Amino acid sequence: MCGIVGITSNKPVSVSIINSLRKLEYRGYDSAGIATLSNGFINEVKSEGRVEKLEKNIDTKNMIGSVGIGHVRWATHGVPNKINAHPHSSESVSVVHNGIIENSTNLKKNLVSIGHKFKSQTDTEVIVHLITELLKKNDLKESILKMLNQLEGSFALAIIFKDHPDLIVGARRGSPLAVGYGPNENYLGSDSYALKSMTNKISYLDDGDFCIVKKNHVEFFDNNGIKLNKKVLKLSSNEENYGKGDYKHYMAKEIDEQPITIKNCIKEYIDNINNDINIYNFPWKINDISSVTLIGCGTAYHSCLMAKYWIEELSSLDVNIDIASEFRYRKNRFKKDNLYIFVSQSGETADTYAALDICNKNKMKTASIVNVIESSIARDSNFVLPIHCGPEVGVASTKAFIGQMLVLYILILKISYLRKEIDKNLYIKKIKALKELPELVEKTLLTESKIQSISGTFTEAKGSMFLGRGFSYSIALEGALKLKELSYVHAEGYPAGEMKHGPLALIEDGIPVVVLAPRDEYYKKTISNMQEVIARGAKVLLITNKSKEEIFSENIWEKIEVENTSNDLFPFLITIPIQKLAYYAALKKGYDIDKPRNLAKSVTVE
Repeated sequence: MCGIVGITSNKPVSVSIINSLRKLEYRGYDSAGIATLSNGFINEVKSEGRVEKLEKNIDTKNMIGSVGIGHVRWATHGVPNKINAHPHSSESVSVVHNGIIENSTNLKKNLVSIGHKFKSQTDTEVIVHLITELLKKNDLKESILKMLNQLEGSFALAIIFKDHPDLIVGARRGSPLAVGYGPNENYLGSDSYALKSMTNKISYLDDGDFCIVKKNHVEFFDNNGIKLNKKVLKLSSNEENYGKGDYKHYMAKEIDEQPITIKNCIKEYIDNINNDINIYNFPWKINDISSVTLIGCGTAYHSCLMAKYWIEELSSLDVNIDIASEFRYRKNRFKKDNLYIFVSQSGETADTYAALDICNKNKMKTASIVNVIESSIARDSNFVLPIHCGPEVGVASTKAFIGQMLVLYILILKISYLRKEIDKNLYIKKIKALKELPELVEKTLLTESKIQSISGTFTEAKGSMFLGRGFSYSIALEGALKLKELSYVHAEGYPAGEMKHGPLALIEDGIPVVVLAPRDEYYKKTISNMQEVIARGAKVLLITNKSKEEIFSENIWEKIEVENTSNDLFPFLITIPIQKLAYYAALKKGYDIDKPRNLAKSVTVE
């Protein structure tokens, strides 16, 4: 959360900073700001709201300076307003910060006691006053080291100095930060996406590192001030331009792209000639793994839950799933024969990265499933499987969720086959079914008009429920989450059989309930649960698959039928209607679909 850009150049940088902040706005959008150095002064402009408002500010248009920093904020300390927006500056220093300074209260007390006056409610302003004070008695490098040693918590920092007008200092602990290289200018960014428009050559700071960035030179140091050499990585260039096209929202585009992204992912992993899955670089002997732990947050956690059902169905591996923010605080009993799989769209999710770090410190087998192969989680995992879905800008994940499930399913198929737990005929049959999936998803998208017409019922209700069994349960959770994220309507996902154990008390006349009931082995049981809620006045939207058989229930409010496929793959198809439902519910309310309130795309704080 929050986004940082810094540029040091031989020409004015404010326009380039603003352009990069637009690309980072998915990371934070409650306020934005920029600071540049010119004529011996720090010039700072900030605004509440979006980057567009900052750009229109006349003071921004008049900014000069060849060294500058910019920021988009997702509020942690202090309400979203102009005063709390970044950068925070003194006469001599200006700072932008991602993360949380956990000991800011104690540091602030000490600084106030020696005469420092604070303007904002933020933890970040402590950094400004601390470095200002340290510079009175120390040189630049010594001041940075002493400051970093006093800060507790997580941070990515970019700092400019009145008395050092040719450089930017960057520092990282817990929150990602990258350096980009260009002709006669260099860059700092909180992720590679912001830097891609300016360069394809970057280096990443590791935890505890800091750097001094000049227009023609960059120096890296560890937390003891010892100089480091960093690898320069080359970014792929095929995803630089990603616009909405004719779509009103990125989310609508990303939902409709799913047949293409599924096809691209299958193309990467499926060997058509040999009818095989081409995951050949597995770094461990398959018999050295007897259990799997899947770890993620939010939507990624739901993909992990889906994978748990597949693993149990297709193999004899023991499997556990963990919410990353809980994993890091539990007394985990690590086992050498366990494979830990970390799922994250951005590859920068703070809690997921912390869980990975714990596993690495205990020398466990670690694999990651991510959308950004240059990300921290990808770089620090033993084994990486990209989801190949291209950039996802909408904060509420859609195509990345489908991509996570798809890669997890492909991995599970391969492991099960290598362990000889499914025979070759079944393996080939399942690969063939996979190759038909893009076309089936494309047909399922045609249910859109019906979903659009019924979405208003969900926006008008005070709450709703999503029910599923077996393979459909995790999709029920995801459906409820999407509706909450986008339309701000309370929704709960439940296993269908749990209704009579408490949640049935919430059913009243007119409440909308989505029942996910593909015609699998759980179908009749789920229909029985559906009848329980209908009997109590619920308006049921049944999502099932096409069949000549009648549905064993009357008084269903609405029905959506998806295409037919194998039981394993139904979750992909029933995901499409629940994504569209959330989208149209939010559209009817007139909400900002790509940037829902209080949320950010890349969650880099705990």
